[in-house]
Amino acid sequence: MSLIRLHIACLALLAAACTPVSSGSGTDWPWENPDGPEKPVEPEKPEFVWEDVSGEFSVTAKGVRLLRCTEFKDSPALVYAVVADTGAVTLDLWCINDPSMEGSTDALRTPASVYDGGKWDVVMNAGYFYVSDGLNYSPSLALREGVLLAQNINYASQDWKTIYYPTRAIFLREKDGYRAAWSYYNSSEKKTWVYPTPARNSWSKDPLRTPSSKFPGNAEELSSDFAIGGGPVLLKDSTLVNSYENELFLSDVGCTAYNPRSAIGYTSAGEIVFMVCEGREMTPGVKGLTTEQLGRLLLSLGCTQAINLDGGGSSCMLIGGKESISPSDGSQRRVASTLMLKFVK
Repeated sequence: MSLIRLHIACLALLAAACTPVSSGSGTDWPWENPDGPEKPVEPEKPEFVWEDVSGEFSVTAKGVRLLRCTEFKDSPALVYAVVADTGAVTLDLWCINDPSMEGSTDALRTPASVYDGGKWDVVMNAGYFYVSDGLNYSPSLALREGVLLAQNINYASQDWKTIYYPTRAIFLREKDGYRAAWSYYNSSEKKTWVYPTPARNSWSKDPLRTPSSKFPGNAEELSSDFAIGGGPVLLKDSTLVNSYENELFLSDVGCTAYNPRSAIGYTSAGEIVFMVCEGREMTPGVKGLTTEQLGRLLLSLGCTQAINLDGGGSSCMLIGGKESISPSDGSQRRVASTLMLKFVK
């Protein structure tokens, strides 16, 4: 064989060895062509979508919207939110009179009885409560027109041998808006203290000392004219917060459980938000939300501050006297406190 023919044969063998095997896709490239068009990227589906349903409940006041969300991460949901400019509404609360935490003979009321034939445009359940020995108790702070009607509970225990002293959530009015914080009533000082962070209690650790003007730090005495308690805090300065463990709630609140929920928030645009979600299969497939999911929904509306309120069978919000969600008890529960809005016409 001549040198020329040998050279040509070698080139042919080399070309055959370097020829890629077809991928069966109609291209000679077994890998993505770096110079070819990029594959289209499917847009990520949002976690939730809000729709304005103001017309369904005859909400026509300027500066007030009624929004509904029916899906959270591909799961059925039923969430309603009243979003109102602070100048477009009057915010108020009703609560049994229990400032000494010794119980009250005041009657519990349903949201419908507070609605009172149209005195209020929106009524929503508020703080926690319990009944013992014929007396009604509000372990969630309620401050109306500068008068304390109830204090956040200032003790907690799992066995009533080891006593803890939790700081619990409050939502209070200030000169320039509203904020979420933690509070504690120190009975020896006879003062209610407000803190920007909670006392870091945990059921798995020994109790921390009693909160005071010096602990857990940066304390200020409660001086607002309006505040409502509940817990845990959901949003603080536009950040999701999980103070469930620190606030020493028991399993009935269940931050990771799917439950009906109620919450109040405040947006960067100066809007008050009332939010409720249905749960426990009152609507087939709708099991409720966790506190984190509730916080994410509030964030999506622009909330910077928010706290969780009593939930479960207590969750209920009336708009124009009409129920937005179906209460999981099957009917409206009688509660110890409510929040109300009156539209400025």
